[in-house]
Order: sequence, then C-alpha cells, then structure tokens
Amino acid sequence: MSGATYALPGLDGPAEIRVDRWGLAHIRAGSTRDAFRAQGFNAARDRLWQLDLWRKRGLGLLAANFGPGYLAQDRAARLFLFRGDMAAEWAAYGPQDTKAIVTAFVDGLNAYMALTETRPELLPPEFVLTDTRPAHWQPEDVVRIRSHGLVRNVLSEVARARVLARAESREAGLAADDLRKRISPPHEPLVPDGLDAADWPDDLLDDFRLATATVGFSPERLAATRDEAWAWSKVDAHGAVTRGPRAAPKGPAEGSNNWVVGPSRTETGRPILASDPHRVYLQPSLRYAVHLTAPGLDVIGAGEPALPGISIGHNGHAAFSLTIAPMDQEDLFVCATDPAGPDRYRYGDGWAPIERVVEKIPVRGGPDETVVLGYTRHGPVIRKAAGRAFALRTVWSEPGAAAYLGSLAYLGASSPEAFGEALRHWSAPSVNQLYADAAGRIAWFMAGKAPVRPAHDGLIPVPGDGRYDWAGFHDPGTLPRSLDPEAGWLATANEMNLPPDFPAEAHKVGFEWAEPWRARRIRAVLGDQTRHSLEDSRALQGDAFSEPALRLADLVRAMSPASDPDVASAQALLASFEGRLDPDSAAAALIEVCWVHHLRPALLKVLVPDAGTRRLLPPGDTQSLIERLENGLDPAARDAVLADALGAAFRDCLERMGADPMGRLVSAAPSS
Repeated sequence: MSGATYALPGLDGPAEIRVDRWGLAHIRAGSTRDAFRAQGFNAARDRLWQLDLWRKRGLGLLAANFGPGYLAQDRAARLFLFRGDMAAEWAAYGPQDTKAIVTAFVDGLNAYMALTETRPELLPPEFVLTDTRPAHWQPEDVVRIRSHGLVRNVLSEVARARVLARAESREAGLAADDLRKRISPPHEPLVPDGLDAADWPDDLLDDFRLATATVGFSPERLAATRDEAWAWSKVDAHGAVTRGPRAAPKGPAEGSNNWVVGPSRTETGRPILASDPHRVYLQPSLRYAVHLTAPGLDVIGAGEPALPGISIGHNGHAAFSLTIAPMDQEDLFVCATDPAGPDRYRYGDGWAPIERVVEKIPVRGGPDETVVLGYTRHGPVIRKAAGRAFALRTVWSEPGAAAYLGSLAYLGASSPEAFGEALRHWSAPSVNQLYADAAGRIAWFMAGKAPVRPAHDGLIPVPGDGRYDWAGFHDPGTLPRSLDPEAGWLATANEMNLPPDFPAEAHKVGFEWAEPWRARRIRAVLGDQTRHSLEDSRALQGDAFSEPALRLADLVRAMSPASDPDVASAQALLASFEGRLDPDSAAAALIEVCWVHHLRPALLKVLVPDAGTRRLLPPGDTQSLIERLENGLDPAARDAVLADALGAAFRDCLERMGADPMGRLVSAAPSS
C-alpha cells in the first residue's frame, strides 16, 4: 500500500488520512482542530475544482475567471451574501467555537492549494482546461454564502398571486391554484388588500433564479462579449443560465426519506436508522463522506464538501439523519416607491431609504464592472418596476443560516434531549431530523428558523409598508418533536407531518409540503412489520411501488374496452399492473409516459380553459390532479381524456422505445 507525507502548516501534532477500498477517508488526529484541518486538506485533495467553483459562484466571482457571460449571475449572487454582524454569525451555530473550527478547515483547504502552486501536476484538469487557478479562502467565505441553501417559497408565492390576478373570482382562482400546488393543512390563503399581480414583470424573479442557478460552461456563454453580458440572465428548466427565453419552472425535486425503528420492533433488538437523502446526481456529488477521529470526536457519515464535520451519520453512540421539512422561510415584500424619489419606499406613515451598496466585479479580459445593489429593511431588492420595489425577506439574512453548518452542534450528542438542544442552533435548511442511539432511544425533531408572521400566512406576497413584517422567529422548542414513541418507529418523507395538536394556523410554519405518497408507503410497510431487519430497510430504500401509478391504472381498468387498437393495447398492458415502477416493466414505462407527457397536460387543459392561467400551473400538483380525475369529472368526459392520453402515450412509447422484445408492448389490434 503506497502512501505520501505532506507538511500541513498549523498542525499541533501528526495527523493521518487512510483511504479505504471504497474511497472513504478515515482521518485521525491528536486534536479536534487538527482533525478539521486535515479534513479541509483532504477535501481539497479530492474536490478542489468543485470547492473553488462553489466559492466563486457563491461570492459572485465567476466573471473574473470565465468572462462577461457570468456578470449577471455574479451580481445576483452578491445580493444574497450575508452582510450582518460576524460576531453574531459565529455565535449562532452553538456553544462550540465555530469560527475556530471553520478556520482550521479553511487552513487545510488553503494548504493544499498552496501545494498545487509548487506542484502544478496536483491541479485538477478543469483548471488547465479553463486556464484558471483556485483562489484561497477566508473563514468568512464559508458562512457568508447563502444562495445554495434550500429555503422556500417565493417562487410559489408569486405564481399563486399571478393565478389569483387572472381569475374571475377569488374562489375560481384558489381552485385553479390548487391544481398547481395543494395547501395543507387545509387553509384559505390570506390575500392582502390592494395587492394585484396583474402587471408584475415577467422577469420579477430572474435575480433570485440566477443567484441559485448552477454554473454551466457552454461555448456561447464563455465567448460572450461585454455588450452581451447582461443577456445571460435567464434560467432554464434545468437550473442552468441561458440567454434564450425564460423556461417554465421544472417540477419539484425528488424528495428524501428517512425512518428509525426502535429496538422492540427490530430483529437485532437495537434501533435501525435509515437515511435516504435524495439529491440530484452530479459529478462530483453534492455530498462528501468522511470519518473523523480525535479526542472527543469520532464521527462518520456525509456532509457538504465545503463544510467541516458531517450532517448525516453517527458518532459511535448516536446516529442521525435528515430530510427536508418544507417550512416557509422566505417572503416577497412589495414596496411602493416614492414618485419624488424612487430610492425611497413607503414604510408606515413615511418613506424609508433603499440602502445602496456599490461593488466592483472583476471581469476576465477587461475592466471591473461596477454594480449597485439595493436593500430594504426586508432584504435585497430583486426588481424595481412601475413604482414598486420587490424585496425578498429570507432567513439567509439571519445569523446562523449557512446551510447545514448547524450540524457542528450535535456531533457529540449522546441522548435525544442533548440532540434536541443542539438543534436549537439549526437554521437552514429546515429539516426533519431522526435520531437513534445504542441505548435504544429514538426521536424525531423538526428544526429550522420559522418566521413569526402576525398578519399573514406566507402564501402570497405582501406590501412592504410595515403591516406584514415578521416578528422574529418561533422558539425552536415549540416545533414538533417525538421522543421514544409508543408505536416504536418514526418516519418522514417531506410530507405534511405537523401533528394534529400542533397550532398550524397560529404558527404558520408552512402550508406547502411534498405529496403524501412516499410517506404513506413507508408507514404502511413499517406498520405491517413486527420485526424489522437491515434487509427490510434496504428493500424499502429501493421500493418501487407508486400509489399514483396504481390509482391511474385503476381508472384505466374501469374504462370500457376501447375500439382504438392503440388504446386497447394500452388497456391490455395495464390490466395486471400493480403499481411497481420496475425498470424492466413496460406497463410502468407506459403509465409514466402517459402521465407526464400526455394525461397531465390534457387534464390541465380540460380543468383550466384559460391558456394564460394554465401557463402558470405546470407541472401541476399530482395529488390534486388525480383527485379531480377520480371525482371531479363526468365519467364519460374522464374516460375520453384517458383514452386520448393512453393512445397517444402508447404510440409515444413505440416511437421512444420500440416494440418490447418480450412482446409486452405490441399492438392489440385483431388480425384480419
């Protein structure tokens, strides 16, 4: 086994990095600070291009390396940098010395970068291809960058306001919006007096989308001239920056799952915790796994490449995992500007100034670009138009909201109570945290900064004149939790899981959650088992059952036999379909193509005749649409929509995939 020795400045003693056959680094050091310093060094050794790009994207420094085509994205990213008090920022993550930990981690990153300056063969090839070099970090860089954090729901707020603005009545508007996104628990959105989105600009959210966009390297963008720079300000359906037409938003991200089964219900007599965090597949991954060992520290699991520690894993006694809990952590405030001075906006009985921040963005091959950023008391101004300034209030602006860094507080937790206390320092993203330990205890905690909204519910943008301001944040201890439940197990899947006795109307932590299918499936499986095994958890992580697919197939089976041969073939294929989306299932392929490409858009067209409103709804809320299909249409009209979609989907599958080699996807037309 070969090895290498490196000089790492700042170490108090020797540290060791052993990489096992799976590529996992096991880091051992004589102090926790040395362990984090070595973690940073190893992260740079493995992920230097990813880390450097993450920093430059977040700080708004892409144009310096890649040219004018990145200026608009740089400006947008700078709007959302944390600009508050750094002492409060460092203190917000818990009792540990977060600044010292992050500084040690960054020292490790920089040490590897310094090594590449004397040994350029250690540079990843991307730097050579782009003729760029990595830049050294400051500890503040880690926490000032916010725009990669998952918060919500400004995109949905604006869409809802636009749907309501087009409707003939409030009731019609809410019914149409239900097809876009189901509200849960049941609640009627509060519409502020005088708010009218009819003339809001189409590019209202472009800066927000740009700030959260991925970084692409198309030849056209890299070749953009200074005159073309600001044309690269749109974001396509895949989250990539483009100069073309603004794309319709893509569907919701695939959700995460986790569950924990207590010792009374497992084969081993010890808890089993499963973490199934669905993140988009990228190369390299959005997660980074590591094992850290030092006096007082022994953790193994996955974290974020640019952060010290881990957020999912275990410490030898306690295990922890997370899924997103879709709490509402941002609101759009619509501020009326002063006709006599557009840099002032209405607040209370007077006018408040829009604060201006002037920054210079370096640009490769040319002079710096001077940009002016605007801020109200609510947050950054993302657009000004027609006598209004649109400002985004978000937890990103609050101390302690660097995504996932709150995990440092719970790395040593050894009881549910200690774990819950550590989560008081968790801000973003809002999560469902599950816990299990070697003593047999299990727990669930919802964690995250939850704004107090005395006068509104966060579902629609509100005037920025002071009547709808946030009033701080809910005490973390008032968020839902469960310790050692009588049922013996806990599970989450981004669903609406506020307990029945939780004051949802009073707290207004959120009304937009993931659809319930995954949560129902997990609960059904775990509820039917008396002795859960590791193999059961593996099987559940790979479970392919789809309740929506089965319900659609049931509707097809209830139809009369079709005379159209393609529709008849589709009916025959789905006759015995049991809802499993197995990769070799022709029936699964058909039902997916039918729903995504044919039935869902056809159903929206039937239910929402107005094309302008319908444009705002895709991809549509699957729960709402299936319920309307089952109960909201005349049976004859429903069967006609189904038949048209099935026939088109069957032909689509033949064109996309060809006739199934085992004869399962062939025409059912009778021979002549």
